[in-house]
Amino acid sequence: MSAVKERILGAVSIMDDSDAESLWEYILSTFQPRSSWDEIEEVEPDEIDLMMLKEIEEDPECHEFISSEELMKELGL
Repeated sequence: MSAVKERILGAVSIMDDSDAESLWEYILSTFQPRSSWDEIEEVEPDEIDLMMLKEIEEDPECHEFISSEELMKELGL
């Protein structure tokens, strides 16, 4: 993932719900998909997907969170 995408994800993760809702509405109005979101094909997870999901459930580090202030310092914001 590119650095700019990581910064966007970091910024979204510390937004309050109201700001995130506004951003989502902007995304929908500005970047219309070629087809409806409902038309995107869903696929069953493969073996690798299932292994990753299992690891997320079992790895305690996947359940550790940091404050928004710490995140902003890490991202240099």
